[in-house]
Amino acid sequence: MSADGAATGLEVVETAIHGVVLLVPRRFADHRGSLSETYNRRRFEAAGLTHDWVQENHAMSAAAGTVRGLHYQLPPAAQAKLVRVVRGAILDVALDVRRGSPTFGAHVAVELRAGDGRQLLIPAGFAHGYCTLEPRTELLYRLDDYYAPEHERGIRWDDPALDIPWPVSADGAILSDKDRSLPSLAEQDELMEL
Repeated sequence: MSADGAATGLEVVETAIHGVVLLVPRRFADHRGSLSETYNRRRFEAAGLTHDWVQENHAMSAAAGTVRGLHYQLPPAAQAKLVRVVRGAILDVALDVRRGSPTFGAHVAVELRAGDGRQLLIPAGFAHGYCTLEPRTELLYRLDDYYAPEHERGIRWDDPALDIPWPVSADGAILSDKDRSLPSLAEQDELMEL
């Protein structure tokens, strides 16, 4: 992957886990505001990112402290995600759930803000979750496979074994009933295989 933003118009920043990358598109600003190209197939491919995006979701969370996740889909419907915030801010988390991976159970946590233009690319084989840092936070995320509820699984967001630095306490987090009842990583039998 290229990390040369000048050559591709897209800076690719490696994280602590191979495959999870932070993308920083080039931004053009003047007295009117700014413009950035958030997706360009040619620029992505030049950077070694060859996903075929087939679905885009728009999520809005009314309150700060809303936690969604940690979700993933099993093959044959495993999904990569490209996440960006268009209003507000989140702590975005990618958790390696690939049994046999040298980073199995490890995570990357990145703050994304509407004003920074950064995007997090989360490959298939990772559970994804986030916590909103501001009210009325909205994000868009692209997926390279369709939502398939029969293949959807999850890991409990506050599993103490994961040591994720969530910015909200268990008592203060706003969760769906479904996310509140997810198993810990150790209790989840249905994980990805390398």
